[in-house]
Amino acid sequence: MQGLFFETDDTVHMVIRVIVMLLCFWTAWMTGKGASQSWKNYPAVVIYTALVTVAVRFIHHALFNGPMFYGNAPLFYVMDFVVLLVFSTAGYRYTRTNQMVNAYYWLYEKASPFSWKDKA
Repeated sequence: MQGLFFETDDTVHMVIRVIVMLLCFWTAWMTGKGASQSWKNYPAVVIYTALVTVAVRFIHHALFNGPMFYGNAPLFYVMDFVVLLVFSTAGYRYTRTNQMVNAYYWLYEKASPFSWKDKA
């Protein structure tokens, strides 16, 4: 019954990998958003992202037989951390901008989705 939805198993694995990547990116975004909503400083985002990176590496190991502690694992940890940190930083800055503009509306206005400025 091969070929009912996809022609090969490689396509199925690629679809699963894309879904896992999207879930990991969403988790990183929500990590930054959660840190911002609890008024934590940016170093907390870095620490939380490092913990999310360990979880992501475990998911890759469990689902796709990727390296967890051997071979090129340190390189993959660094690559995953950098990509996830971009998403968690974006979630953090976006949420913090909305917080600052809404909580201190008489002092600040939005300069972009990721920053604010003093009102003139």
